[in-house]
Amino acid sequence: MRLGIRIFICYMAIFTICFSWPYDWVLDSLKIRYYESVEEVLIDEANILAAMVGQSMVADQFSLTRLQGAFDQAHDRKFSALIYEMEKIRVDQRIYITDQYGKILFDSMNIAQPGEDYSRWIDVSRTLRGEYGARTSKMPNEENGSSVFHVAAPIMVAGKLAGVLTVAKPTTASLNFLSRAKSELYRVAGAAAAAAFFLSLLVALWITRPIKRLTEYAHAVRRGERPTFPRLDTTEIGTMGQAFEKMREALEGKKYVEQYIQTLTHEIKSPLSAILGASELLREDMDEKRRSRFIANISNESSRIKELVDRMLELAALENRTIVGKKERISLHALVNTVLESKQPVILLKELQVEVDLAKDLQLLGDSFLLHQAVANLIQNAIDFSAQKGVVRLHASGEQGQVMLVVDNDGPLIPDYALPRVFERFFSLVRPATGKKSTGLGLNFVKEVASLHNGRVTLENRGEEGVRATLIVNTDLI
Repeated sequence: MRLGIRIFICYMAIFTICFSWPYDWVLDSLKIRYYESVEEVLIDEANILAAMVGQSMVADQFSLTRLQGAFDQAHDRKFSALIYEMEKIRVDQRIYITDQYGKILFDSMNIAQPGEDYSRWIDVSRTLRGEYGARTSKMPNEENGSSVFHVAAPIMVAGKLAGVLTVAKPTTASLNFLSRAKSELYRVAGAAAAAAFFLSLLVALWITRPIKRLTEYAHAVRRGERPTFPRLDTTEIGTMGQAFEKMREALEGKKYVEQYIQTLTHEIKSPLSAILGASELLREDMDEKRRSRFIANISNESSRIKELVDRMLELAALENRTIVGKKERISLHALVNTVLESKQPVILLKELQVEVDLAKDLQLLGDSFLLHQAVANLIQNAIDFSAQKGVVRLHASGEQGQVMLVVDNDGPLIPDYALPRVFERFFSLVRPATGKKSTGLGLNFVKEVASLHNGRVTLENRGEEGVRATLIVNTDLI
């Protein structure tokens, strides 16, 4: 499982665990808060009505008939009251009054009959004992779980308890309000969950982005490329990336030295053996002609060692660079002409025909010395493998921010086994004219120059005769 997905899942799990309980608590307490607000209003109403009834009894003006008529009129009223999004169209409140013994005197909805004993109900019995009396009962034939709140208050006449007045209120309206509130809460919670999902995904991507960059950089290094060290943040990931980079430099430096010592030792062993053999033979008596031949052999092998060391020093300096130092605009036409002029002696010696097809407006951007060396290597390679009186063709084109230089010769094809290895260090094929190999560092040098300039170089056979070398270099800023 990817680290980003794991972080995302953990974040969502923590979010779910931490917010599920508060969410359930809010839903559970919401109903209680609604009921508390309803009960608080009923307490005030019961005490006010009980006080009014008590005053009427003191003044001997209390009439059950008038009271029933008032409630009948209220229940029969037609009205429409829009309470936010809920419409109320009738009075659903019930009032009943008992005497000091709990016997029903009055019921606004005629549910209880006069004389019926209500002293067993908690609201009446507690109020008669001087306590707070309230109870809840289920509503008959209600499927939505509605109930009825009963809140009682004592009726006092001349300082004595004369009875109990209870206000009963169904919770239907409260449940409607609660249902709407829950719907809103669900919508808000859903939006919050969606936002948390999206934001946690962004956080996971933000956290793992430097790791992804570092991974891509490591893969590029493994492939032998020269990637630029990625931009990382200043957290532990950035510190880890810097540590990896230092470790890579140390390991590559050690490996680089080991490889160069091994390859240099291997390549120098042959000419050194020839020099040692020739020097031992020179101690013997021999004619001047033979002596001259051994001296010439020593000189040639010494020159070979010098050329090998010089090339390796150039290549080592190039391989240790990650960016182009001095950048300048270079005319490809002028660069190729300069290289061809330096190669004129060998071109004339082999009586080669050189065909050049270069636009004068093609320009490169980079290190002029390195690009000159790279082009010189490709042209020298084409000259070396061309037949006597052969043809070397140079063609260039530019498109999409790149310049492509093509160098063709009509020499022998590259064997199939050698095609994958032509850019390897110290790999070389026998030159047709001399029967000898080069240092095997020229094409590797060209590859490093191309890579340093964000380009590439290829070498392939042209049909049944001839070889084509293609150098591609960016013309944009490097």
